[in-house]
Amino acid sequence: MGIEIENIGEYLKCHSIKPSYQRMKVFQYLYEERNHPTVDMIYKALCTEIPTLSKTTVYNTLNLFIEKEIANVIVIEENETRYDIDMAIHGHFKCEQCGKIYDLDVNQELLSSKELDACEIKEHHLYFKGICKNCLNN
Repeated sequence: MGIEIENIGEYLKCHSIKPSYQRMKVFQYLYEERNHPTVDMIYKALCTEIPTLSKTTVYNTLNLFIEKEIANVIVIEENETRYDIDMAIHGHFKCEQCGKIYDLDVNQELLSSKELDACEIKEHHLYFKGICKNCLNN
């Protein structure tokens, strides 16, 4: 992932986000784990360290990150929303066996289309599903 952050508080401030302790911990989780988590995954990971944390706070924090364009929503399965702080154009592969989501480098030239030349692209999604090499080897 191309994003390198030395000071999460300063990074949030630069994106007009007040760096509260909870917001910094949620962003730190996203930055360090890079596991395309759900709200539940983030909540379970942080609730012992932050007893006052609620799922609503995690959800609202993630929505703020999306609004300020420092996070993206990933919806590969209709009933599962995940989050990613890698804002560069890339794809995702979800393993149907273990549930992990992997980042994929994408050749942007292959994604270009004359039909899109006169359009303003606001979102892009490229997903693959299958069985990852780790699950295939087990």
